[in-house]
Amino acid sequence: MVYTPRSARHGALLVGTVTVLGLLSACGNSHDVHSNPPVTDSGTAAPATGGTTSPTSAGSAPASAPAGASSSSTPQTSPSAGGGGGTVPASARCHTSELSASVGRNDPGAGQEKFPVVLTNKSGRTCTLRGFPGAAFVNGAGTQLGPDPRRESGSATTITLRPGQSAWAGLTYSNPGISGAKTATPAALLVTPPDERDALRVAWSGGSVPVSGNSSTVFLSVLSPGTAP
Repeated sequence: MVYTPRSARHGALLVGTVTVLGLLSACGNSHDVHSNPPVTDSGTAAPATGGTTSPTSAGSAPASAPAGASSSSTPQTSPSAGGGGGTVPASARCHTSELSASVGRNDPGAGQEKFPVVLTNKSGRTCTLRGFPGAAFVNGAGTQLGPDPRRESGSATTITLRPGQSAWAGLTYSNPGISGAKTATPAALLVTPPDERDALRVAWSGGSVPVSGNSSTVFLSVLSPGTAP
């Protein structure tokens, strides 16, 4: 029997114990790796706030408006019945129901009769007029007398009317006593604001007007701010 010193036996026992513990630890670590793999969340990152930009997930695309939709609104206008001479947004335009009409005093000269046709904003909001009004002489039964007035040359401008403010257009024709035109005496003048279809009825007190024959044309000027020249 070989004699082994006590210190050598103790060292060998210590080395064997460390080896066994190392093997057990390695086995434990190997089991953890295979039974608990890393977890990855998928999905789109939530929008960030405070002026920063968040990441965008793969495959995502910016949202777009549905077909037929627009990011901006285009002002709409109704067809012109009164001779607009320009396009005014419907939301800003003075509508017939918001206006009153009148005919000012005749200012004759050089064989011409000249009446200002006045449109006044009677509503509680600010609105606009642009271009030429429409006009027609009618008898007591509402039948039109003579052709529609023709437009004089002139540039249309947008006129802003606050509540109570007015715009006017000149109604002119040759004096029938001088021109020899066939005449009739209207009961009223129908006035249609630019880009509107409904007319305003104004009693006519200006006497006879030309309806046919020589120099019987009636003219209307473009609207200007105020109530008279």
